Amino acid sequence: MKEKNKPFKIVSVNISTQKGTIKKAVDEIKLTFKGISGDAHAGSWHRMVSLLGTESFKKFELEAGRPLAYGEFAENITTEGLILYKTAPFDRFQIGDVELEVTQIGKKCHGSSCAIFKEVGNCVMPKEGIFARVIKEGVLRTGDTGIYLPKVFKVMVITLSDRASKGEYEDKSGPAIAEKLQTFFGINNWDYELTPKLIPDDPSQLDDLLKQAVNQNFDLVFTTGGTGIGPRDFTPDVVKKHLDMEIPGLMEHIRLKYGSEKPQALLSRSIAGKMSESLVFVLPGSVKAINEYMHEILAGLKHMLLMVKGIDLH
Repeated sequence: MKEKNKPFKIVSVNISTQKGTIKKAVDEIKLTFKGISGDAHAGSWHRMVSLLGTESFKKFELEAGRPLAYGEFAENITTEGLILYKTAPFDRFQIGDVELEVTQIGKKCHGSSCAIFKEVGNCVMPKEGIFARVIKEGVLRTGDTGIYLPKVFKVMVITLSDRASKGEYEDKSGPAIAEKLQTFFGINNWDYELTPKLIPDDPSQLDDLLKQAVNQNFDLVFTTGGTGIGPRDFTPDVVKKHLDMEIPGLMEHIRLKYGSEKPQALLSRSIAGKMSESLVFVLPGSVKAINEYMHEILAGLKHMLLMVKGIDLH
């Protein structure tokens, strides 16, 4: 787990009126929901505010062979005390009244259109600079202190099985999903809390858990079991009633991919969709099917999370 409430300091705030130029240090900056007033990079997009740590500055000064002024990398906010590039999208910084949310780590290097690159032939911003959007407006000044608030994703995994819920056999499906998620969150440098649920094939209990997921702002919900055409296979039907938006292409792709070799896979009625701010994935009950489904889901899950949270990287 990342260190919550880790303090850091603002050592400089910087603006420029044109893109591709060095930013100049100022006494204070005003942050609005479109970024920093008077700055060329302000706007309704995910990179409205840029940050760089002095920890990165010091390393690059050796390469440049001279002292560097804050703002030379076109960063709006220069910090000290926190390794910024080890944060992740959706982590937040609280600085007085201001709150920023990380949207991107690093960027594509602009090469000859960047002032520092023209001089040195390299730039630290594409690797170690980060970008954020404004969540709460306010004013920042040099010398202000803030705290780091890492995002903790809330994940619910629901296994539906009459027999497993009675203890007649071990639930292996829920743990199989949990194992895949552990790898996914580790790769993406995200913290998460997993809430496992094991219930019988009971529509009312599933309905209650889905309502709980919405009310408690879960980010992800996975169900396993009840996706076939048997008399107690109702999971997709219950979940559909809660969805604001379905994502049909994902499950259609999975059925087509694996159904071409195993026609019985085409009988799965698995669905995916968005339920308020939660992404929901309804998976079959077998461990083999879960491994197949999770492979495809996790390939695009980071992008899905960014889209649901309104971050468009295009």
